[in-house]
Amino acid sequence: MRFFEFILVISNITAFYSLGIKHTIRWIDYAAVSALLMAAIQVVVEGFRWQMVPAYALASIFFVIWLFSKGIGIGLHMNRAVYFFSLGFGVIGIVISIVLPVVLPVFSFPKPTGPYGIGTMTYHWADTSRPELFTGNPDDHRELMAQVWYPAKKEPSMKKAPYIQDADVVTPVIGRFLRLPEFVFSHLKYVTTNAAVSAPVADDRPQYPVLLYLTGISGFRSANTFQIEELVSHGYIVIGLDQPGIAPMVRFSDGRQIPGLPRDEILPLNMQSVEPQPQAPTLYGQPLPDGTIPYFALDASFALDRLEALNKSDPNRILTGRLDLEHIGIFGVSLGGMNAAQASLKDSRLKACLIMDVYIPAEVVGKGLEQPTMFITRSADTMRLERGSNGTWEEKDIILTIDTMRAVYENLPGDGYYVEIAGIFHIDFTDVPYWSPLLPYIGITGPIKAQRGFDIINAYSLAFFDKELKGQPSSLLEGQPKQYPEVNFESLR
Repeated sequence: MRFFEFILVISNITAFYSLGIKHTIRWIDYAAVSALLMAAIQVVVEGFRWQMVPAYALASIFFVIWLFSKGIGIGLHMNRAVYFFSLGFGVIGIVISIVLPVVLPVFSFPKPTGPYGIGTMTYHWADTSRPELFTGNPDDHRELMAQVWYPAKKEPSMKKAPYIQDADVVTPVIGRFLRLPEFVFSHLKYVTTNAAVSAPVADDRPQYPVLLYLTGISGFRSANTFQIEELVSHGYIVIGLDQPGIAPMVRFSDGRQIPGLPRDEILPLNMQSVEPQPQAPTLYGQPLPDGTIPYFALDASFALDRLEALNKSDPNRILTGRLDLEHIGIFGVSLGGMNAAQASLKDSRLKACLIMDVYIPAEVVGKGLEQPTMFITRSADTMRLERGSNGTWEEKDIILTIDTMRAVYENLPGDGYYVEIAGIFHIDFTDVPYWSPLLPYIGITGPIKAQRGFDIINAYSLAFFDKELKGQPSSLLEGQPKQYPEVNFESLR
């Protein structure tokens, strides 16, 4: 709970005590007034959110009861049955007012471990050479929203950036995607990060290596903030892309929006790139014999073109000349991992590739990757455990995922790493475990503790990119790690 939310709950408990139990403490007589005042302060200072509605309602009810008792001048008198009913109702209301904001919190991201602060900026890029497949309008061109995070000078007074910049249009779609009411995740608009908008770039190095981040179906450009911020704090510039067709909603700087496709519509288009079918799926009447993955992967190459222009002249006058475009890596989770693999196959500017928990496109399996590549995933047994827990990961998906990842890994000509984390579920590769402490108990996240999973992913991500892009060896990549007994580690040397 946020500070004023906590104070409001305490005020309601005090008001409940003052109205329901005889006492001789004079100031407590005005606790109901304080509770209503605190409700107003909380809404003004921290913002309204639906999880606090029971607390708002209790504050209002307690105030009305207090007014009534003062108005008749003799206090409230009721028979025993009504008294105990009211007492029980109040207890239940207070419990609900505590549970809801705890179960769906306005959470905070831990401070990353690196020496750098984090700055961030957002760009709107248009690729006039390609049509937009996901609007159905042949005159539309491909456009992306790109968020850049970069090492910055630490200035604590700067305002922190929001977790989801367009939360008002993104969170309702996430709710629908999960078959929940649209308002369920509306409170995420209050979550902030460790990044500051347009913070001064750190000046201890002339340039910083660059990483592209690609998200999965119905993900968004900051869906792996836990990983992005850690990498940036250790001296990387990270670019996250909102890709129409993947993101739940892409809103451009001029207000136009492109909603994502439902999972049952986008999945066959993606799978055509993994297991091609003779009858190609269509999108707005256009057949896609190669599926959507080659199209999505071109977004990464286009982003690299835009970064070259940005490095020459940043319109924000912050990143000009600061991107080390000789040392570029890419990482992605789920569908983002597929797109990262395809982009690495096609674009030699990408010098290192990190793929997390996904099957690999058929063309990549057939031709192989040349870049150093790391796979972070889990065993078939853990995938089956997830299936038993929440019904995902059919057996064919498990086999396809492991077989295609291992096929690419085992045929790498150079550095390769295969990392299995015991007890981690697919959603644990994203920020979602931070969204609710309830998730482990309903089988959505795995038995591994959320922060433990994040620490392992961050440690291997950093070790991999440090070695391949900075030339810094890491003992973590030398064998089985004593500090992470949950990990089964393999490498090609």
